[in-house]
Amino acid sequence: MTGLLTQAEGDPVAIENADAKGPFVFVCEHASRRLPERLGTLGLSPEALESHIAWDPGALAVAKRLTEKLDGTLIHQRFSRLAYDCNRPPESDAATPAMSEVYEVPGNRTMSAAERQARVDELYLPFHDAVAQFVSDRKAAGRRPVLVTMHSFTPVYFGKPRAVEIGILHDADSRLADRMLAVATTGEVAYDIRRNEPYGPADGVTHSLIEYGIRYGLPNVMIEIRNDLIRDEVSQRVMADYLEGLLAKGVAALPAK
Repeated sequence: MTGLLTQAEGDPVAIENADAKGPFVFVCEHASRRLPERLGTLGLSPEALESHIAWDPGALAVAKRLTEKLDGTLIHQRFSRLAYDCNRPPESDAATPAMSEVYEVPGNRTMSAAERQARVDELYLPFHDAVAQFVSDRKAAGRRPVLVTMHSFTPVYFGKPRAVEIGILHDADSRLADRMLAVATTGEVAYDIRRNEPYGPADGVTHSLIEYGIRYGLPNVMIEIRNDLIRDEVSQRVMADYLEGLLAKGVAALPAK
């Protein structure tokens, strides 16, 4: 097998509210747990395919609410991170992991070089090009996009509980993260919010921030939400309401240029 997606499966990238008037461009690389039909189950159990190794539960739902509330644009991947993790470059082994936390991924361990390249060509490159083109076009039109990548993380990882509830992540450009953290830690603190936790640049999670934010000189931030806090519509709405304030106030505090 060298081809991956069938015609019936459609485009791997979804863009919502492309004509938004607001500056925010929300990117959700791990929005779906759907696998391309030609990959089958990758040798994984139904339990594994429903777990956080396949997607970021709740992240897309919160991103959709923020898109509506802030009149932003949402760009998301329509297939599972197990097929290709679009927050990793093609040269990274983590882009098509043979192991994800405690789960072995047999279909990734045994794939050929041609099969891996098909995933790069049909999943990563269309996603990369769509986001890069969108922010580039916005900037060329004299607008100032603000890149926000949306993720969730498991509350227990390798058997260890995580206390952090929201991570505000950044790479070399911390402008927006700094201001959001300042807002979050002023007055009554609603959540356990930390900088570059539970992951950070050393973990290789800032690829999208670099590619679509730093490369274009745009304010950018990655938001990680502990997924037990966004399991249903009510909790997703509460989280979106809170993050709306952090983002709006954070951007308002940025210099004009």
